[in-house]
Amino acid sequence: MDEIGIEAARETERVSDLYRRYVNPGRFRLASLMSLDKIEAEAKGCIIKTEDGTEYLDCLGSFGVFNVGHSHPKVVEAVQRHLGKMPLSTRFLLSKPLAELAERLASITPSGISYVFPVHSGAAAVEGTLKLARASTGRQEIISTHGAFHGKTLGALSASGRDHFKRPFEPLVPGFVHVPYGDTEAVRQVISEKTAAVIVEPIQGEAGVVIPPEGYLRELRALCDHWGALLIIDEVQTGLGRTGEMFGCDHDGVAPDLMALAKALGGGVMSLAAFVGNERAWAPLIEDPYLHSTTIESHAAFAAGCATIDVIQEEGLVERSRELGARLKAEIEQLAQTYPDVVGAVRGQGLMIAMDFVEAGHGGVVLADMIDQRILVGFSFNNPQTVRLEPPLVISEAQIERVVQALDHAFAQARSVMGYS
Repeated sequence: MDEIGIEAARETERVSDLYRRYVNPGRFRLASLMSLDKIEAEAKGCIIKTEDGTEYLDCLGSFGVFNVGHSHPKVVEAVQRHLGKMPLSTRFLLSKPLAELAERLASITPSGISYVFPVHSGAAAVEGTLKLARASTGRQEIISTHGAFHGKTLGALSASGRDHFKRPFEPLVPGFVHVPYGDTEAVRQVISEKTAAVIVEPIQGEAGVVIPPEGYLRELRALCDHWGALLIIDEVQTGLGRTGEMFGCDHDGVAPDLMALAKALGGGVMSLAAFVGNERAWAPLIEDPYLHSTTIESHAAFAAGCATIDVIQEEGLVERSRELGARLKAEIEQLAQTYPDVVGAVRGQGLMIAMDFVEAGHGGVVLADMIDQRILVGFSFNNPQTVRLEPPLVISEAQIERVVQALDHAFAQARSVMGYS
């Protein structure tokens, strides 16, 4: 080992010890078991480099954060421009970057969406939509779905659909009803004049890239209109080009009353989220602008959001997601025919793709083998038998081919380890 390698090993051990002592020993143990106990040092595009010089191809994108890739120069430059002048807003004077971000979002979101409230996480964005739904309708009940993932703050968790994450924190916020995802008849059975809103993901990400029947969102829109309820669409993971449309709800041509945005909005450079809505939903905030508030507003984050939207449009990343996603899905489907004893199903829209495995153990073998090949993929929180691919939308065709070849090797390894010939 050369001098650089020795120094990297020492630093890794030092940081590992800090994780064990001060961050979370359980989190470190998981990283170590997955051979990911390395220090990330720099990243550009789809490539992450560790301090010891190891390079990984990011085919997970932090579940949709890095749509424009890591460290996109236009986003970084926009942030740097404000860091040297005024990073944070006073929140009393007017913020030019916020106004410009709101204008850009209004120009790309579905018809009728015209108001923006910036926050710092997807869960916070969901919380904002839930509060506004109750305030603007004067009703209590929220309908959500089994398998949903809307965040882990108390209100967002109450809307989520997996007991594993909810049980330790019960009792949660009352007034939430859960029905099967993709089943409009189930919604029809419970929606009433007491319903404030229906909240739904266009595609359930953490449940394993579950795609609803065509027209599902349109039918929910009609049910909400009939009963005077609001339609909330959680685009935290599906938004900004991930599914091959600017927003997941665009596949059904649906305009919600409220949307939650996050992950990709900050361009992978700043933490930025927002909830956006139409005039009906926004009425309580127009009457009382401080009914809901947040302490920190960042000029630099708003500038990152503006630059991110510009990059997505200028580089044609929505179309790129649609085209490369179709190619990647088709190639994985071909592999699935070669390994029917390993891969049970392949699903996806755009560059949001999932693979179900015949046995639970297959997923762990595939995940470990992909990491050994220096490609990052990930499990689904709500479905550990499913592995997801959500690479940056700037992934190249050559990198796509590398992923396909690596999956071929990983599937063969899973077949071998699980005892098949």
